[in-house]
Amino acid sequence: MTSAHQGLSGLLDTEAIRKDFPLLDRTVHDGKKIVYLDSAATSQKPRQVLDALNAYYERHNANVHRGVYTVAEEATALYEGSRDKVAAFINAPSRDEVIFTKNASESLNLVANMLGWADEPYRVDHETEIAITEMEHHSNIVPWQLLSQRTGAKLKWFGLTDDGRLDLSNIEEVITEKTKIVSFTLVSNLLGTFNPVETIIRRAQEVGALVCIDASQAAPHMVLDVQALQADFVAFTGHKMCGPTGIGVLWGRQELLEDLPPFLGGGEMIETVSMHSSTYAPAPHKFEAGTPPIAQAVGLGAAVDYLSAIGMENIHRHEQAITEYAVRRLQEVPDLRIIGPTTAEDRGAAISFTLGDIHPHDVGQVLDEQGIAVRVGHHCARPVCLRYGIPATTRASFYLYSTPAEVDALVEGLEHVRNFFG
Repeated sequence: MTSAHQGLSGLLDTEAIRKDFPLLDRTVHDGKKIVYLDSAATSQKPRQVLDALNAYYERHNANVHRGVYTVAEEATALYEGSRDKVAAFINAPSRDEVIFTKNASESLNLVANMLGWADEPYRVDHETEIAITEMEHHSNIVPWQLLSQRTGAKLKWFGLTDDGRLDLSNIEEVITEKTKIVSFTLVSNLLGTFNPVETIIRRAQEVGALVCIDASQAAPHMVLDVQALQADFVAFTGHKMCGPTGIGVLWGRQELLEDLPPFLGGGEMIETVSMHSSTYAPAPHKFEAGTPPIAQAVGLGAAVDYLSAIGMENIHRHEQAITEYAVRRLQEVPDLRIIGPTTAEDRGAAISFTLGDIHPHDVGQVLDEQGIAVRVGHHCARPVCLRYGIPATTRASFYLYSTPAEVDALVEGLEHVRNFFG
């Protein structure tokens, strides 16, 4: 570690951790070692997760819950064991509150559709309101737009301040006595902003509204305690937290899952079926129609084991140190503008920026030629780009395997971009 990095505290032993991630050893473009700075889009997978997936398919592959033969019982035990691991990881009061989906988008759509079909007092209809924010990922905007169009409910949202935070000055106008659901992100995927959960939830509780939190950019990076959050639903996805793609989680309060109707119908989610009517299995199976993502759930369980062994507090401290260093170094680059908070203590490990009048896609392509992988575009958060009058951003995002040297490589790469475009 160079002298420039000596003041960083809280860093993990990244040299040891990186040995667990095969892709980080890759080279691209004539032998350039890859610098992977796109973990907010998807994290890399450690060997422990890859081994768990291979072991499942090689030794335990069967459908779950119905088979009475040995391999089917093993598959069921692995699948349901992963539910236990996730429940412990998020401090859920009951394992039955953990629903496996294919991603956070499906989790959020599940909540929106449940509320659209629910009976009172949960039903969203033309007399009610829905509150979201301007910084949401499209996955936490479009489902509520669809629900509003279908039911006639009024969709309202919090705007953004110039420094990338929620403008809560009109909180009593956005969350009113008519509000049935408030859905917002815990950490912005574009701005990196940590949102004031307690303030929003307190207002929602005052008017009796349910609260849904998108924790996709939180669950991989910090302790996620659903009981401490005091929300009603929490959604996140596996592929951003060292797990495979195709697996997400929706946590919901037990009494709500018992009262609300299912989103999808089919096998596994039923209790009895006749040609005239059906009754439903208790949660979580009530919301897991059809063959579930079994191998993916097993992989997520292995990812939870991996992260838990390192410790989420340790991962969070590491990322804070890396992010603080990255913000400081990026601010040294001429013409670079960080979109969002510029203090590390109240932001996550994703930093979006513009570089003069160079289009982010051009920035990304020139960086790629140097082996540096970043994300470019509006990051499924186009309203944020519209708010700040920019077509897109370049985003660098960090994780437990990120190093100060990779931050230095990014800064050097950006100098090359500036020189390339004169």
